[in-house]
Amino acid sequence: MKRQLWAPWRMEYILRPGKDGCFFCKNSKERKDAANFILYRNKWSFIILNIYPYSYGHLMVAPFRHARYFSKLKDEELLYFMKAVQVAESGLKSAIKPQGLNIGMNMGRVAGAGIRNHIHLHVVPRWEGDTNFMPILSEERVLPERLEVTYKKLKPYFKE
Repeated sequence: MKRQLWAPWRMEYILRPGKDGCFFCKNSKERKDAANFILYRNKWSFIILNIYPYSYGHLMVAPFRHARYFSKLKDEELLYFMKAVQVAESGLKSAIKPQGLNIGMNMGRVAGAGIRNHIHLHVVPRWEGDTNFMPILSEERVLPERLEVTYKKLKPYFKE
């Protein structure tokens, strides 16, 4: 039996890229962290809640500097970028207690990158029996609460 799965929420994302420039650059410069779902900042990087998540608590870690490739980051940027990944891991484990994490990045359109010109790393909490690969393969998602509630729940756990 062949099923048709609908994800109308994706249309907003599909139509958005390129219209307003780089949202990582824009949001990090605005200094409206709660409105932009930015959980953490260090000297060179920040952690932001993904507003089109694959799973509950899906985060992205990005450097402040607009760089397309991982190899273009300077040593100090790399250090702070990876330190932010540690903060994301620790914060998620403390706040929502996932049983595992997917941590990775997609570089280039053919690799699945939705945002192609600003390097970023995904930190996706996982639980046994969760949505598995449904969000990736069928663009279907199941989220237990509004992003604003998730942000408020996570924010106290995102400190150096």
